[in-house]
Amino acid sequence: MKPNIFGKIVLAGAISAVLLVGMSLPAYAQQSEKKQQKQQQKAERKQQKQQQRAEQQQQQQQQQQVRRQERQQERGAEQQQREINKQQKQQQRAQQELILQQQREQQRQREQMERQRQREQIEQQRNSQREQAERQRQSQRADQQQQRQQRRQERLSQQQQQQLIRLQRQRNEQYRQRLEQQQRIAQQRSLALQRQRRLAQYRYQQRYLERLRQQRIYLLNRRNYDYNRDPYYYTPPSYRYNRGGRYYETNRYGADLLRQAVNTGYEEGYRAGQADREDGWGFSYQDAYAYQDANYGYNGYYVDQGEYNHYFREGFRRGYEDGYHSRNQFGSYSNGKFAILGAVLSQILNLQSLFND
Repeated sequence: MKPNIFGKIVLAGAISAVLLVGMSLPAYAQQSEKKQQKQQQKAERKQQKQQQRAEQQQQQQQQQQVRRQERQQERGAEQQQREINKQQKQQQRAQQELILQQQREQQRQREQMERQRQREQIEQQRNSQREQAERQRQSQRADQQQQRQQRRQERLSQQQQQQLIRLQRQRNEQYRQRLEQQQRIAQQRSLALQRQRRLAQYRYQQRYLERLRQQRIYLLNRRNYDYNRDPYYYTPPSYRYNRGGRYYETNRYGADLLRQAVNTGYEEGYRAGQADREDGWGFSYQDAYAYQDANYGYNGYYVDQGEYNHYFREGFRRGYEDGYHSRNQFGSYSNGKFAILGAVLSQILNLQSLFND
């Protein structure tokens, strides 16, 4: 009896265990499935977070790249603005320097012109004093009257004529030597102008030298000149003029040459002044080679070279001033020629007729 009961108990326990296992299997499977879902959801959330972080990193990188580009553009704009400001400052400094230089040059020219006017006034005062002293020497009027009577003669004496011819030959020889000396000086002067880059003045000087060369050839071809047939050498003086406090006499041929000296000097001075103005050079007529030479137009006849040089320079100075300032205060321009005004010419020469008693 006992064994059966025990067996039944064992059997009942076995059946219960089987039932319990049968009932727990579905629950375990359900729990495992839920666990997998949770793990899958967790993995998805992790993947989403990683994707979000990657997107955020990509956005940050893009934003950083944009900011770097913006900073580069800003630096480029700042650098460009600095260059523009630098160029503007340089232009302003150059313009200010140019204005100052022009002001200094204008002031220098005004001072130079003022000094020149003062020198002219002093010279005029001296001339006036000399003329007054000359007028006081009236005790010589008798001799002068006799000389005027002699000048009214139709011709000079043969002796006087030969004396003038001998003087003329000496004058011609001295003038030829002078031209040769001036050629050497002109070469040195040309080199100096080239070094100074005064191209307009250099071109003007070369044209002046070419005219001098042709003039020299002309004089060489007149070595056998017939003085006896030239009316200058037998025509008595008919004019007198004052230079440097002294009176000189000449006939109408000599007077014409003196007028030519002033006019030629005026034209050459005008062209030299134009050249210096074109070169941007300072006002300085004494520096011009033509002013220093003062021989163009002189044929070696009728008056001394020093006389011609003096009146050439008187015309040159006034022509240079007109040419440099591009005006016509002392002269005029017509038919391609510059000529000094008649009133100015009369003032410079102050020729007085010896027959107006």
